Amino acid sequence: MLILCIESSCDETAAAVIRDGREMLSNVVASQVDVHARYGGVVPELASRKHVEAISVVINSALEEAGVSIDQIEGIGVTRGPGLIGALLVGLSTAKAMAWMLDVPLAVVHHMEGHILAPLLEDAPDFPFLALAVSGGHSHLYRVDGIGRYRTLGQTLDDAAGEAFDKVAKLLGIGYPGGAAIDRLAALGNPKAIVFPRPMLHRPNFDFSFSGIKTAVMQHVKTCQDPIDDQHRADIAASFQAAVVEVLTRKTLRAAAAEGLERIVVAGGVACNSGLRSRFSELSEKHGVKVYFPSPALCGDNAAMLGVPADYYLENGVHADNKINAVSNWTLDTVGAD
Repeated sequence: MLILCIESSCDETAAAVIRDGREMLSNVVASQVDVHARYGGVVPELASRKHVEAISVVINSALEEAGVSIDQIEGIGVTRGPGLIGALLVGLSTAKAMAWMLDVPLAVVHHMEGHILAPLLEDAPDFPFLALAVSGGHSHLYRVDGIGRYRTLGQTLDDAAGEAFDKVAKLLGIGYPGGAAIDRLAALGNPKAIVFPRPMLHRPNFDFSFSGIKTAVMQHVKTCQDPIDDQHRADIAASFQAAVVEVLTRKTLRAAAAEGLERIVVAGGVACNSGLRSRFSELSEKHGVKVYFPSPALCGDNAAMLGVPADYYLENGVHADNKINAVSNWTLDTVGAD
C-alpha cells in the first residue's frame, strides 16, 4: 500500500510517501523556525497561516521525491492530535479533502504514536518495548505492546523536557530552538560545574518534573555578574543538560526494569540531544537493555513516522470518516477507543 502522510501539529509542515508501512519513499519538511525565532517560541496564529501557505507545496514535493503520482496513492494518514488546534486543522482538513477526492481510506494518528514507532522505519525493535517520548510538549514513558496498544507509565507534571530546554536557552540568550542551542553550547562546558536539582529522581513513580531545574537555572543566572562570560554560560548549559539527562535516563531504565522490558525506544525532538544519546549508550550494556534512537530526521516532527501506524490501521480496516475532528489533547492510551 502506498500511503501519503501529512503532519502539521505544531510548526513543521510535513508530507511523506510510505510503502507498506516500512519503506520511506520521501519525507519532506518545511520548517518555520525562522518565523518563530524572533518571538522565542511558536506563535499559534502564525503557525497556522504558514501551514496553509506551505501544505500544497510540501505534498507535491513529497510525491515528486517519491516518484509517484497522486493517482497511485492508496490511503492517507494524518496527525489528528495532540497539538495546536489551528495547525492540526490545516493538515486534517487537507487530508480529508484528498481522501474524498481520491476515494481512498483515511487513517488518523496520534502525534506521539508516530514518534515512538518511527524506529520501525529503520532498525525495528520487537514488541514489547518501553518508549520514552520526549519533546517540547511531552515527557512520557509508555509500555508499547504493539501498534495501537499503549499504556502510560509516567509523564511530566509540569514543563516537558524540551520546553525546559527552550526556556533555559532564552534565559542564556542563546537563541531558538533551545534544544539544539543548549546541546551545542554544552559541548564546550563542564557538566559538573554547577549542581542543579534532579526533581523527582528518587520518587518511586515514573513521573517527571522539569520546572524546578528551569527555576534553579534562573536563580543561578540572577546571582551572576552581568554579562555572563562565555565559559560560564557554557558551564551552565552543560550542567543543566546533565541534570535533565540524568533524570530521563535513570527513570527510564528504572521503568524498563519494573516492566521486565529489555528494549527501549527514545523518540521525539529531544532524542536528537547528543548528551542523552551518549548517556543511554553508556548505561544500556550495564543494565542489559538495547536502546533504539530514530535517525535525527525522524526525531523532529515529520510525516514519515505516521506511515507505520497509518498503514497498520488501514490494512486492518480502522478508517476515519470525514466527520472526525482535530483534538488538541489526546491520551495515547485511548487511541482507537473513539
